[in-house]
Amino acid sequence: MLTDIYNKKILSFAGNIPRLERLAQPDATVTEVSRTCGSQVTVDIKLDGDVVTDFGHDVKACALGQAASSIMARHVVGATSVELHRVRDQMRAMLKDGGPPPDGNWTDLEVLAPVIDYPPRHTSVMLTFEAVCKAIEQAQNADANPLSVSNV
Repeated sequence: MLTDIYNKKILSFAGNIPRLERLAQPDATVTEVSRTCGSQVTVDIKLDGDVVTDFGHDVKACALGQAASSIMARHVVGATSVELHRVRDQMRAMLKDGGPPPDGNWTDLEVLAPVIDYPPRHTSVMLTFEAVCKAIEQAQNADANPLSVSNV
């Protein structure tokens, strides 16, 4: 039942989303939208080399997307590009293949494990991970090619 995925822990994360302010001068901004449900997440990041130093986001999503974004916002600052790509890949594997949830600082993501049985909800959960990884790539590409035009 859907009540299994909208449990108290998920609703608690969804109701307490940190870093909802957008950044004034981000290194990159990316918006991801779910074609399935219309959920939308816009993330702003600042990087120092490979490390996220600041993060802001705007979340217009169901409780699942909000919970995922809440957990992201709690742990993204100080994380490296490699770590964030790994977390995204682990979340995708957890949802699609029944893999283990992310570990370390990201163990809160285990709360989203019940979503495994509801494939139409996977996209909403993954929005924040996809947006963060794309924003990191966008910022790093701009650093590597300073003459390129940014989509910020």
